[in-house]
Amino acid sequence: MILAAGRGERMRPLTDSIPKPLLKVGSHSLIEHQISHLARSGFTDIVINHAYLGSMIEQALGTGGQYGVKIRYSPEKTVLETAGGIISAMPMLCGSDHDVPFLVVNADIYCEVDYAHMLSVLEMMHTSTPKQWAHLILVDNPEHHLQGDFALENNAVMLTGDHMLTFSGIGVYHPCLFDNLQPVRMKLAPLLRQAIEGERVTGEFFSGTWVDVGTPERLHWLDEQIKNQALE
Repeated sequence: MILAAGRGERMRPLTDSIPKPLLKVGSHSLIEHQISHLARSGFTDIVINHAYLGSMIEQALGTGGQYGVKIRYSPEKTVLETAGGIISAMPMLCGSDHDVPFLVVNADIYCEVDYAHMLSVLEMMHTSTPKQWAHLILVDNPEHHLQGDFALENNAVMLTGDHMLTFSGIGVYHPCLFDNLQPVRMKLAPLLRQAIEGERVTGEFFSGTWVDVGTPERLHWLDEQIKNQALE
């Protein structure tokens, strides 16, 4: 699943007439970079949620054939936030099998993590006992988020630690994380903290290229890097 329903307030005025996922870096939009990366790694069935100017996303990406994937959409009349958006899309992600984990990535990041590795994580989460509810990719803290989010100790995600890291916006989730919850406006972070307290969350550190494209300045920097072929 690609989360693409955000309004992109910090990107205004760029997002006044175009949804944030369709902003371009290099010759492709942010979300196209994600789709192409996922497709190269073996993920061919993709669900995208959208709200603000969502029809533009559907018109731009279509059914995904040009990227070698199958895209389905989960439209939201009002933005449901991260957890609410995932819960709303659950029937498309899992169908009737509530024991199938799935990968979720933010549309507004640029990351060169090996998504193919996530296939083995999905298998591990599907077969592990007791069930792990989430597996998070953590990165070094960027200048705009120096306090970090979580710590990592022996592949277990912790709420506190000597070396805090930032959640990348890339995670594998088991439906158990969302048991008995309704698709209402709800953030993911409180659910993750609860699962971490219950020792149900694993993780790993990614040291490669990761950019949270949250401001026009970061968008411009990433665009220049890609155009100059400093990045993939």
